[in-house]
Amino acid sequence: MTLTIGDSLPDATLCYWGENGPATVQLSEKLGGRKVVLFALPGAFTGTCSTSHLPSFMRTAEAFKAKGVEEIICLSVNDPFVLGAWAEQTGATAAGITVLGDADGSFTKAIGMDFTAPPIGLIGRSNRYATLVEDGMITAVSIDEPGVCDISTGERFLDAI
Repeated sequence: MTLTIGDSLPDATLCYWGENGPATVQLSEKLGGRKVVLFALPGAFTGTCSTSHLPSFMRTAEAFKAKGVEEIICLSVNDPFVLGAWAEQTGATAAGITVLGDADGSFTKAIGMDFTAPPIGLIGRSNRYATLVEDGMITAVSIDEPGVCDISTGERFLDAI
């Protein structure tokens, strides 16, 4: 599968850091009957992800809400422990960004967005992309080339929708 306008995203069990520790949620529960921005990045605590990509959605969160977006979800191939710490440290939680993990990368592989870059220690990670999903169906999508953070940023994606 590739990310294509008009396609539905497959369901997946994703993880997050909840009030009582690690927890899971079905992606279909987050997307069904709702307008959601789902963006993905290679990893928590990595340079560009922490200093550019995630902050771009934190800066634009209110503008997305003004366009009817009910939730902004950041997806990464990481475990809930790392993601919980990263969301707190970066201020993503306070900014209202939902941070979810595709811990084993199965969702990322299923949608064809996985990549591996052994020289920098990234194995089975997610490429950068941003999607607007309405009731589970992709209505807008921006996919960056591996190693690039440009068209999938909050500002650029906001302009695209």
